[in-house]
Amino acid sequence: MVRAAGGGGTRGPGKVGAMPGFDAATVLDLSDPATLADPYAGFAAARAQAPVAWHSGLGMYIATSHAACSALLRDRRLGRIFRDREPVADWDTFNWLHADSILDCEPPKHTRLRRLVAGAFGRGHVQRLQPRIEELSRQLLDEVGGVEEFDVIAGLAEPLPVMVIADLLGFPNTDLHLLRPWSQAIVKMYEPDRSPADDARAQQACGEFAAYVRELAAHRAAHPGEDLLTDLVQVRDGSDKLSERELIATAVLLLNAGHEASVNGFGNGLHSWLAAGQPPIDAADPAAVERLVEEFLRHDSPSQLFDRTATEPVDLLGVHIEPGEKIAALLGAANRDPAVFAEPERFDPAREPNNHLAFGLGIHFCIGAPLARLEMQTSVRELLARHPRLRVVEAERRPTFVLRGFERLIIASY
Repeated sequence: MVRAAGGGGTRGPGKVGAMPGFDAATVLDLSDPATLADPYAGFAAARAQAPVAWHSGLGMYIATSHAACSALLRDRRLGRIFRDREPVADWDTFNWLHADSILDCEPPKHTRLRRLVAGAFGRGHVQRLQPRIEELSRQLLDEVGGVEEFDVIAGLAEPLPVMVIADLLGFPNTDLHLLRPWSQAIVKMYEPDRSPADDARAQQACGEFAAYVRELAAHRAAHPGEDLLTDLVQVRDGSDKLSERELIATAVLLLNAGHEASVNGFGNGLHSWLAAGQPPIDAADPAAVERLVEEFLRHDSPSQLFDRTATEPVDLLGVHIEPGEKIAALLGAANRDPAVFAEPERFDPAREPNNHLAFGLGIHFCIGAPLARLEMQTSVRELLARHPRLRVVEAERRPTFVLRGFERLIIASY
């Protein structure tokens, strides 16, 4: 779960190091549908003015260069500090699902939680899923069959990672239909443009999701299985344990983040590649597929914004940030920085090196990155083995900024 825009104070440009009078919102208007459709021109304009600048729409500073984003993601004085949404009675479950997750806490709690979860991942769960990912990819493509054109989001990109993360955690197949709606309702809260109806849906989803995981964890405690949730339950019962809320928050985070990056990374990247009119690649060449997927992640990143809060005074590339003020790394902007990537607007399936920041950096680097890469590489390979030449028929983006992706992506073989 990537917690995004909201409430960073009212201070603006003109502080030490900031470009006097420059408000990044003037070139990056997140209320403009055109910006949501394609924010990259706005990123470039903001970066050209100042790599770190105030954005009045977000109420925080933003970093738009690769160097600035890298620095802030590694700076331990800039932490993931979660603030409860209010009124607390309405947001109780939402609040503790975040406060007790790996993503929204700092050491020593973060160190402890990440060690426990990383240990469970390290027991071979990701590696053992590779044959299953191949099987599921083929099964989904079989269901698409020989139709002339199909929605690759609904047919492959979305169901595959949902099935995989459900397998990993031991989420029953009969309840898979619950996962994506819950996730979509919760992650909508990370967008700048939320409505009261969105709030109500998120509150309901958090309550239902947490109750479901609590019941499933209790069942695993009595009936252990060969899955990650069982491992987390056993860790909870050990000497170095997860509390019940930490266990539930961890499982919800993994179920949400465990498929959002893959769905959006696959759809965004495939669209970028096909729209660029690139020649086919050899799906049987693992290195070529790996390079292609890394360019998927760089060129149109699935997660665009990751924020931090200053816990002490910080000077970042000449901009002074006071304790309590927020700054966000715009990952998509960093990944198109011409100081790091030659011809950054061009989709290059053979790009090397490709030091993108799609999964972040530092202690909050995405713990599920290896799984997301494996899912994307496998599904791309299986898709191209059957349909080596593809074209985009129709593309419909979701009107979101932080978690950027497609609602529909109709493709066809030719």
